[in-house]
Amino acid sequence: NQLTDAKVELESATNIVNFAEERLKNYDKDILEVQEEIKANEAEAARLDGVVVKCAEDKEALEAERIRLFSELNENVGGKNKYNEDRNVLLEKQTKINGELVAINSKVSDTERKLQQLAVDGAKLTADYTHATEQLREDYSLDIYGARLEADSKADDMTDEELKKEDTRITLAIARLGAINPAAIEEYEAIKERSEFLNKQYNDLCKAKNDLELIIGDINSGMTKRFNEAFKKINVHFANCYAKLFEGGTAVLKLTDPADVLNSGIDIEAQPPGKKLGSLYLLSGGERALTVIALLFALLSYQPSPFCILDEIDAALDDANIIRFSNFLKNYAINTQFIVITHRKGTMECADIMYGVTMEESGVSKLLSVKINAKENA
Repeated sequence: NQLTDAKVELESATNIVNFAEERLKNYDKDILEVQEEIKANEAEAARLDGVVVKCAEDKEALEAERIRLFSELNENVGGKNKYNEDRNVLLEKQTKINGELVAINSKVSDTERKLQQLAVDGAKLTADYTHATEQLREDYSLDIYGARLEADSKADDMTDEELKKEDTRITLAIARLGAINPAAIEEYEAIKERSEFLNKQYNDLCKAKNDLELIIGDINSGMTKRFNEAFKKINVHFANCYAKLFEGGTAVLKLTDPADVLNSGIDIEAQPPGKKLGSLYLLSGGERALTVIALLFALLSYQPSPFCILDEIDAALDDANIIRFSNFLKNYAINTQFIVITHRKGTMECADIMYGVTMEESGVSKLLSVKINAKENA
């Protein structure tokens, strides 16, 4: 019995030793895995340090580019504003001069009409004078001087009442002749000189206006050319992005007024797989949202950026479109780094790193991060 008990105890002890050895082997294996994970983390930390350095360099380059672009934008905006101000000043000056020119032309016309009337009245008076002189000579054999002497001699023989009547008659005759402006010729010359001066200024303004119109035409021509080139390239990118997002179909951008591209609107015609080509308003909400996303990425493809932030861009998409958008975004993220603010699980699944905010205690927020690729590899 003692021998049997000893064997049982020996077997039990052997099992315990074997179990301990197995646990030691597992511990060794875990230690090796931990060491490998430490090495991997160190390599990843080194890689991230390099990425941080590169990101800092890219940030400095982007900041310099942003400053340069803002400077160019301010210069362009300032030049445009100055041009508009100069143009408005010239237009106001032109309007004022046009008003003055109209008033002066009217005054000149009135003066010319008065001068013509005076010339007619003078010719009439000259004719009357000549006729009276001839009549005196034919009827009374007198010239003008003799008639004056005779009239003076008659006045000596006239009574006071007759002289008053004669004075009234002569006064009425003088009144019928009308007012005589002896300075009419001088006024006409002054107005004529003023009119010539204003016409010269008007011609200068017309020349300046034509020059400005030529400059505006050149600017509009250059803008039209650049817009057409960009519009064609964006249209190609839009068709490609649309086909990738919808896994088929076609989409195109069209100008509402091709003859005036700078003031033209833009229509979007889309044809999802299995549907007819139609306007954007004929699509469902999800299809419209996905079409607009395709247009956004077409613009990003025309002017690539190394960094982009998307805020709730997938809010209007259903589950099927979320999967398409996630696959498209994952493929597009090869050349562009994205930060996506979202609440959709499908979009989160395609992310490399997720950041979230949780509140374990009331009033205390905590930031969490998950490296999805590293977790899958582990």
